[in-house]
Amino acid sequence: QVQLVESGGGMVQAGGSLRLSCTASGRTSSRYAVAWFRQAPGKEREFAAAIDWSGAITKYGDPVKGRFTLSRDNAKNTVYLQMNSLKPEDTAVYYCAADYAWGYPPIQLADYSYWGQGTQVTVSS
Repeated sequence: QVQLVESGGGMVQAGGSLRLSCTASGRTSSRYAVAWFRQAPGKEREFAAAIDWSGAITKYGDPVKGRFTLSRDNAKNTVYLQMNSLKPEDTAVYYCAADYAWGYPPIQLADYSYWGQGTQVTVSS
């Protein structure tokens, strides 16, 4: 079992930056991929970014490519999502997800068994 806690959400003006953190506890000795999904009001949860267990492979959804950057510090069991050049359409609840995976990190919701509680990101125009 893996428990995930997100932090770092908040309110920012368009063009600003935020950094989200996802800290894992529990069975963190195994190799697991971590992804961020987001859900805006009235919309389905969508893939934002994912990183493999080593931190060497990252994948990004088209809406965030070039603006969001994932990194991880396995010594701290923490994954970071640096979000730059934020837009009002980035407003959503951001969820951290994890599961055991080798190679390329999955990008589908169904591929992840462990989820955090979510953190709100609001970007004002």
